[in-house]
Amino acid sequence: MSVVRRSISSQTFRVLHRSFNTLSDPSPPLSHGIHVLYCPDSVGIVAKISECIASRGGNILEADVFVPQNKNVFYSRSEFVFDPIKWPRAQMDEDILNLSKKFNANRSVVRVPSVDPKYKIAVFASKQDHCLVDLLLAWQDGKLPIDISSVISNHDRLPNSHVMRFLERHNIPYHHLSTTKEDKRENEILQLVQDTDFLVLARYMQVLSKSFLNRYPKDIINIHHGLLPSFKGGNPCRQAFHSGVKLIGATTHFVTEELDCGPIIEQMVERVSHKDNLLSFVQKSENLEKQCLLKAIKSYCELRVLPYEENRTVVF
Repeated sequence: MSVVRRSISSQTFRVLHRSFNTLSDPSPPLSHGIHVLYCPDSVGIVAKISECIASRGGNILEADVFVPQNKNVFYSRSEFVFDPIKWPRAQMDEDILNLSKKFNANRSVVRVPSVDPKYKIAVFASKQDHCLVDLLLAWQDGKLPIDISSVISNHDRLPNSHVMRFLERHNIPYHHLSTTKEDKRENEILQLVQDTDFLVLARYMQVLSKSFLNRYPKDIINIHHGLLPSFKGGNPCRQAFHSGVKLIGATTHFVTEELDCGPIIEQMVERVSHKDNLLSFVQKSENLEKQCLLKAIKSYCELRVLPYEENRTVVF
């Protein structure tokens, strides 16, 4: 029997994990699926999601639901197992589409990680390597369901640098596009990222214009080396150091027209003290940035991130 926990204040409940071992040994092996739904709230949504999955022989392993108080919206994320012979992928898409139409969904997505293509991304970076290197290593180790189509930078790198050797070894194109205040090379960048699913700014120290954001309508994820909404803009570590803070942080957020003001996906913090100097602030910050960026990308790829209100997110 699964355990259900309900929070009165947010009307949130979680169905705890059910182990694969509790299921009978399937033949053929079961596949794993993820479904997220964001729609106007109404009676019976959870029941219909369960019915949709169960009617095809599927079994829900984990479910999260969020219904904010005094707002007519419903969020859910379900992980389930199913027999791909009994529930073919095309039929699943049709069933989920019918479900989304029934509830007039703002967003309804189903993903089968073992079957569906990995997310195709381009990574932007400037001079500093730490976030880029950590992301490349995570991709190499198979920790993220992504394919890196290219790395784009406004800084050139020496051919024998560790980044360039890694990219060459894995056949990942590197595009050096030197920028000026008058020319951000955005038309060329747009040509390079046309076929991507989303973009990652791994310490890319250029501001993307409103025109670029309008012409690239997909999500762009940025890492900011500060605990937003404090210390926006440049040199946040220096700002934090001179402000005498006792906690420093890193923030991963979606890119919007207003600098460093997009919906926040993930934040991490670390304690500092009067014993720290600016260098130790920067070192601690860089470590947080790497972790924060990877966790945000992983959450995004696992369909854990949904829009909430104008400038917030639900992260299951």
